[in-house]
Amino acid sequence: MRIVIAGGHGQIALRLERLLAARGYEVAGIIRKAEQGDDLREAGAEPVVLDLEAASAEEVAACLRGADAAVFAAGAGPGSGSARKDTVDKGAAVLFADAAVRAGVRRFLIVSSMGANPEHEGNEIFDVYLRAKGEADEHVRGLDALDWTILRPGMLTNDAGKGLVRLEAHTGRGPVPRDDVAAVLAELVDTPATAGLTLELVSGSTPVSVAVKSVAGN
Repeated sequence: MRIVIAGGHGQIALRLERLLAARGYEVAGIIRKAEQGDDLREAGAEPVVLDLEAASAEEVAACLRGADAAVFAAGAGPGSGSARKDTVDKGAAVLFADAAVRAGVRRFLIVSSMGANPEHEGNEIFDVYLRAKGEADEHVRGLDALDWTILRPGMLTNDAGKGLVRLEAHTGRGPVPRDDVAAVLAELVDTPATAGLTLELVSGSTPVSVAVKSVAGN
């Protein structure tokens, strides 16, 4: 099974790459800077250098052909301005989803944000971010050629993961370690029955595999 991850050098992506590689999957991570490649190789992933803010849909599709699943885990980052929220958090996500359709990759996961909403009001940077994420989610939902799952984590932390989460359509706000977000993504990749679901994620009391099976109806 081959899985391609956009934003391959991100904190969640590197964790996910390690988990998927440990399961014996072939993993590729799309990165903007060649010097980030060693970190991906160390995680067990193949680095693919491509700038999603400048690439064409066909260039991205070429990276996705032959993949069994695609994961959008890219983000402009907390230090970026509103322009990059639009070009990365929205634009790159839309491009990656469209490229997955073009490449014939059905299974598609997108890491969104709790509170993402295209109608979110406000002029602060975080407001722009939530609108951008919401617009990207809406675009993905409209692509019938994708078996998509949208994951909306709560406040991300670098605490050690406990493997215990709350994963539901609506969880209420709360923190969640990046370790546990990656663990949930790894399970979602393997659980196509979660296609068509938008899920919120915070720390909780349910083991990751049980939480994912529960929302999948298994």
